[in-house]
Amino acid sequence: MPKSNIPVLKEPKPKKNTSKKVAALLVALFAVLLGVLFFRSSISKITDIEFRGSSYSTNEELLKESGLKVGMSFFGTSAGTIRKRLAGVQAIESVTVDKRFPGVVEITVHEYPSVAYELASDGKLMAYLSNGSKVLVKNGISLEKPMLSGWDKDQVNLLKLCSTLAKMSAELTSDISEILPSPTLSFPDRIRLYTRSGFEVITTISLLPKKTEYLNGIIETQEPGLITMLEADTYVPFAGASSAEEGENSTTHE
Repeated sequence: MPKSNIPVLKEPKPKKNTSKKVAALLVALFAVLLGVLFFRSSISKITDIEFRGSSYSTNEELLKESGLKVGMSFFGTSAGTIRKRLAGVQAIESVTVDKRFPGVVEITVHEYPSVAYELASDGKLMAYLSNGSKVLVKNGISLEKPMLSGWDKDQVNLLKLCSTLAKMSAELTSDISEILPSPTLSFPDRIRLYTRSGFEVITTISLLPKKTEYLNGIIETQEPGLITMLEADTYVPFAGASSAEEGENSTTHE
């Protein structure tokens, strides 16, 4: 008998699980909708911007530099971006940014320390900072730092002086009342300073850090007088200071 060709039955393909795909799509759409609603709502906006630690810049000035505004997106500006923007303010050494959800941005400013002051020609008080910058003093302060006079034309040595004063003890700098430039050919960075305890000191900016121990010893144990700290260290009570100073000037001035 001839064999009959029996067709092979195809196995039925499993039906696609369309219900799961539909559910996943609905979840995704719902998540997108929630995201849109969240970023359009007030909860995603900056509601409070706080500045702390600034003495030489107002909150309005810092706010402008930061680029922040109440009502802008809380997630639109990173803490790193805020720090970089505020780094351009000359009085600021570093910045700490704390973003607290919802809506609060707290910025703590760390300024360069003040090392000296200057009374400007218009009567305004200016502060010299450890990085050499000069800023307007906007708030009442206790003047426990030296006053600088006559430094307008000597910016190089002024920067060196500010850096030097920043490294000295607060006890010593608070006793210095005034510092003036007093350059000579032999000592182009020579300075003359006066102390609140009644001493007059002649030295150089570069020698001052090395001479502080000697200076402290004289101020603490001797009567007010003229202290010279150049190639050699000398101290003369004011009764004999005039002749000593004339001798020093004759060897250093043109």
